[in-house]
Amino acid sequence: MSDSRGYVEESASRSAAPLHLSHLSIEVGHLRLHEISNDTESLKAEFRRTMPLIDAFEAAARVQFGPDARISTCYLLDDYSPPDAEPAPTLDRLLSAAAESGVRVDYVARESGCAAMPKFVDGVASDDVIPVADMVAARIVAAPESPATGRRPPTMESGWLCNGSRSQNFSPEQAMRRRSYQPPEEFGRFEHSIFLDVELWSRTTDDARRWSPPFLAAVWHLLRLGMLRYRGEPVVHPAMWDGEPWPDHWRDVAPIIQLNPTAHPFAAYRTLSILPRRYLPIEHAVRLILDHLDSDEEVTRDIIARAECDIPPVQVSRTISDRLSHLLLDGP
Repeated sequence: MSDSRGYVEESASRSAAPLHLSHLSIEVGHLRLHEISNDTESLKAEFRRTMPLIDAFEAAARVQFGPDARISTCYLLDDYSPPDAEPAPTLDRLLSAAAESGVRVDYVARESGCAAMPKFVDGVASDDVIPVADMVAARIVAAPESPATGRRPPTMESGWLCNGSRSQNFSPEQAMRRRSYQPPEEFGRFEHSIFLDVELWSRTTDDARRWSPPFLAAVWHLLRLGMLRYRGEPVVHPAMWDGEPWPDHWRDVAPIIQLNPTAHPFAAYRTLSILPRRYLPIEHAVRLILDHLDSDEEVTRDIIARAECDIPPVQVSRTISDRLSHLLLDGP
């Protein structure tokens, strides 16, 4: 496997192209593929209870950004694990349930695109694939432990990232003496620690990276915020749906599909995700990952400058995790 830092060096050598942005990207829900395919009534019920919440957040966005606020909606399908449902019935059920419930879905995305984004030309996948997850992994900067014992390999080798010092029950200099247990400690804690240790990836039998759900979710937010470039160009290129029947295989479905021809841009200054409560630990891990990301400075400056020139001007934090919002609902 090539050194993933090469993705950073290659993209850094090219000027980052600007990207049109909405004010707000709303993720209108997230269910697993089998939940979409096997229980249409539950899907409709989920959309029905989400609709008034979406309306409320859109109204709040218009108060904040003006009556002409640009708001786009999206839905992420988790096809990264071997999917147990075919594209056509899954997408048809999803979109029909949303339409019957009054929920507008502007864009549908596939989670596998957060790992590697194939380029589609005239509706057909090309051989050019953007290594999105590897690009993001190359920008992870783990905080160094103090004192470091060297017992645990660094993040880029282990695939683990934490927000502090891990627990210690062994020290080389005290190998022959009993040493009291030292609990983990959060960096920058307030009185007490909330320690988090996140697995970013594991290794497959052929030593390839198998990306974890929190890491792919972090990439998903970066895509929605317009933060990623490849060879200077935006990673996100939604494919317009022409109403033709869906392909038979997920690999033939574009990674990001624009369903609404009049939709505002997919990427936005800020994101809001309406999710089942079970995603709380994943989104906690997402914030840790994003807070350890060495983001592209040129892209950051461009987005902040564009926001300041918007009408009315928009304040965009340099801290990526500050641009994320979540609403976690009860239920399965």
